[in-house]
Amino acid sequence: MRFGKRFLRENLGGLSLTLIGILILGLSMMLYQGHSLFPSFALAQGKALDGPDIDILERQNEAYERIAKSVTPAIVAIQSTQVIKVQQSPFLNDPFFRQFFGNMFPQVPQEQREHALGSGVIVSSDGYILTNNHVIAKATDISVTLSDKRTFKGKVVGADPQTDIAVIKIDSSSLPIASLGDSDVLHVGDIVMAFGNPFGLNFTVTRGAVSALGRSQGEIEQFQDFIQTDAAINPGNSGGALVNIHGQVVGINTAILSGNSGPEGEASFMGIGFAIPINMAKHVMEDLIKTGKVSRGYLGVEIENLNDGLAKQFHVPDTAGALVGDVTKDSPADKAGVKTGDVIRKLNGQTVSDRDQLTAMVTNLNPGSEATLDILRDGQPMTIKVTLGERPADLSVMAGGPSGVQQGTLRGITVQNLTPAIRDQLGLPPNAVGVVISQLDPNSPAAQSGLQEGDLIESINRHPVRTVGDFQKLAAEAKGQTLLRINRQGNGVFVVISPEGGDGDGQ
Repeated sequence: MRFGKRFLRENLGGLSLTLIGILILGLSMMLYQGHSLFPSFALAQGKALDGPDIDILERQNEAYERIAKSVTPAIVAIQSTQVIKVQQSPFLNDPFFRQFFGNMFPQVPQEQREHALGSGVIVSSDGYILTNNHVIAKATDISVTLSDKRTFKGKVVGADPQTDIAVIKIDSSSLPIASLGDSDVLHVGDIVMAFGNPFGLNFTVTRGAVSALGRSQGEIEQFQDFIQTDAAINPGNSGGALVNIHGQVVGINTAILSGNSGPEGEASFMGIGFAIPINMAKHVMEDLIKTGKVSRGYLGVEIENLNDGLAKQFHVPDTAGALVGDVTKDSPADKAGVKTGDVIRKLNGQTVSDRDQLTAMVTNLNPGSEATLDILRDGQPMTIKVTLGERPADLSVMAGGPSGVQQGTLRGITVQNLTPAIRDQLGLPPNAVGVVISQLDPNSPAAQSGLQEGDLIESINRHPVRTVGDFQKLAAEAKGQTLLRINRQGNGVFVVISPEGGDGDGQ
């Protein structure tokens, strides 16, 4: 027994090698004879779907490809550079200071460069390009890249911050151009395609539909009549084209509604994008190219939106239209016979949905042109012809519409002039004078101090406020703690607002 175990131990290595050799020999023979230990495997060849319905989809794909191929050469990528001067503490260059601290505090560059990416649309073969003002605002250098990778230096021809439209020019000729369509014939549900350079991904195309028309969205720009779309628009798409199924540009992509969930906290697409109607953009572009400034139509009325209560008071069947709160003396509207309490329902046959849309429609017309107003006066339909004037350059909002403050202690407050209709609605006394808070940022110092929408601001730092212009001037000067006199439903209250917010001292 001991011998047997000893024999196995001493010869185990040899037996193992022998078994391995036999196994390798057997596998080799099987492979040589065309056999395998593993079953054979081949990809199944599936049959492509076909039929009349698939043919329809195929033709749609071909149409979208034609549109993309036609429009893309007229889309450009824009990179703007802004040089920002950085304030540096004078102590850093003081020899006495550096004697004690040496180089503990590094020198900060006097200038820093910031880069912005955007898009544009070539509208003339000699190099005029339509884009957004915010893409090139304050730029010291503009670089324009075409779809064929050629790069040019861009020059600003003109810009209009009130519509966020700008025109730049590159030195070239025989360029591909985009066909401009008619945004007035768009309908909700129409298929559209967005062209641009989101996040620097040059010459991207997305597809969606027109979600809504005549949209206004916060304080994006002063004159708002946006096309809303679910075609994906992201940072970098600004200034690009929104195109219809005929390959025509019907809008200039400009903004998105975002949850700030993109890379590094950037705004990202959430299914709601906004484009400036091309008819508005064309009017601005043509003026900028011809004269370097924009001339806008002017009616001369103070207008407000209707609600159910106002509609009932003025015998209007619904809340569509713009209610005339006041008429500026000797203005085009005054000369034509427009009166306080009139409700403007149509302009040149086009339905007016609200105040913002009427503002955009009037300012998009040329001074001196004749406009037809369809109105309701005490419920009775009337038609009035009016020759528009030229909108004054210093008129902050059309006819006393809402005006917002973005900086200073009173930031986040949007006001409008007090009208008889608003005075009655808010329960204010007949002799009340001031401006009404129409919108209020809930995070603003004013909101944290207790102000509310509907409050009447009568004075700022003991200076009377009678109009939106008065409010703008005094609000711009309000940098520190600010004393407001407000009227809330007939009760006068003083409120102190601190720049950093917090409770105000009311009494």
